[in-house]
Amino acid sequence: MVGWAEDTHKRGTDELTIKVFQYLDAPTSEEAAQRFQEILNHPDVSIARIESIIRTGRSYEVQPTGTFSDLQVVVRGRPYSLALAVPSSYEPTKSMGLVVCLHGAGFDGAAYLERWQARLGDAYILACPTYPSGAWFTKRAEDLVLAVVSDLRRKYHIDPNRIFLTGMSNGGIGTWLIGMHHAHLFAGLAPMAGGLAGVLLPFLENLRNTPVYIIHGAKDQVMPVELSRSIVRELEALKYPYVYREHDREHPLAGGHYFPREELPDLVTWLNGQRRNSLPSRLTVVRDASHLQAFSWVRLEVTDHIAAFSDDLVDKTDDRIRRREYATLDATVAAINRIEVWTKRVRQYSLFLNDRLVDLSKPVTVVTNGRVSFQGMVIPSLTTLLKQARLRPLEEPFPVQLTIVVEDHP
Repeated sequence: MVGWAEDTHKRGTDELTIKVFQYLDAPTSEEAAQRFQEILNHPDVSIARIESIIRTGRSYEVQPTGTFSDLQVVVRGRPYSLALAVPSSYEPTKSMGLVVCLHGAGFDGAAYLERWQARLGDAYILACPTYPSGAWFTKRAEDLVLAVVSDLRRKYHIDPNRIFLTGMSNGGIGTWLIGMHHAHLFAGLAPMAGGLAGVLLPFLENLRNTPVYIIHGAKDQVMPVELSRSIVRELEALKYPYVYREHDREHPLAGGHYFPREELPDLVTWLNGQRRNSLPSRLTVVRDASHLQAFSWVRLEVTDHIAAFSDDLVDKTDDRIRRREYATLDATVAAINRIEVWTKRVRQYSLFLNDRLVDLSKPVTVVTNGRVSFQGMVIPSLTTLLKQARLRPLEEPFPVQLTIVVEDHP
C-alpha cells in the first residue's frame, strides 16, 4: 500500500456499503474472509444491491494535494519510491484522470515527475514510480505499476476510464509490455523511444480496444527507430487505433533519444480525448503461461504447453518463445445473448458476464470454434460478484462466471 495511506474504511453512513469496501480493501485474506461472511449475513444483501455499491458506492475523504517526491509503495514485501503530484483543483466529489509515467535508465520517478508536471499542468493526477535501473521489463516492475494504480484509486477519486500509461526509453519498453498484458485497464498508452523484440509482437493483439500514441526520433542512437516502425506495421495490419509521430530533432545531450517539447500539445490533446471502453463487445487476448490472469470479461484457464517468460519478461528466448507459441482467444458478443469464441492452444476458458453484456433473464448461447459449447440459463452468484470485485477492483462487476471446456481445440 502507499506508505502514507490512512484508514479509508469510514465511508458514508450505510452499513452494507461500509462492509463491502472494508472487504474490497482488506489487506489480508483472513480479514477479507471475515468481511465476506459479514456481507453474506447482512439482512439487506442482494446481488443487485452489491453491484450498485461497487459501481457507485465508494466515497472519498479529503486527501492531501500538491507534490510528494518520496512516497512508498510496497510490492511483495519490498518498498519502492513513488513521486506523486495531485493538482490543487482536485476535489473528492469529482473524478480526475491519472497518468502513470515510467522513467528511463539513469533517472528516477522524482525527476520524471518534475518534467511531466510542467507538461500536464493541473489536468491529471500524475504518478511516477521508481524502479531500479529503469528495468520496467520485469514481472516485479509490472506488479509495481498495477499496485500504484490500485492503491491510488482507493485513496483518490480517479476516473477508471481515464488512466494512462506512458514512459520514455526503458520506460517506453515497460509501457508496451505492461500495457499490452493489461490493456483492458488503460484508456491509452503513450510509449516514447521504446520498442519490442520480435517475439513479443503477437501481444499487440491485446490492444484491440486500447489506442496508442507512439513518439520516436528518426535519429535515435539508443533505441533504433526501426523498433517503433516494426510495431506500427503490426498495428496497421491489425487495423488497430494508433498515432505515430516520428521526429528528426536532436538534443545537444541526448541526440535523437528524447521527447521534443514541440510534440507535447498534440499528445495532451490526444490524452484529453481518450476514454476507456470498460466493456467492449469484442476482445482479443494473447497470453503466455506467466500471464493467465483475467482480461476484461474473459480468462484463459487451461492451455496447451505454451511459451512462458521468466520474471525478467525479455531475457528468456527458448524454442517455444522463438516459435511464438502463445495461447489466443477472440470473443465477440455477436448478437443478443450469443457469444462467439475462437481459440488457439486453449483447453478451457471462462466468461465473466453481467447485465451490460447479456440479458441474464434469458438463455445464453456460447459458440466455441464454430460449435455450440453452452446453451442455457446462467445463474448470477453473490460469491462470484464479490470475489471478482476484490480480485479486479478497476473493472466492471461480474456476478456470473461461465467456464467452458474446449472440446476440439485447434
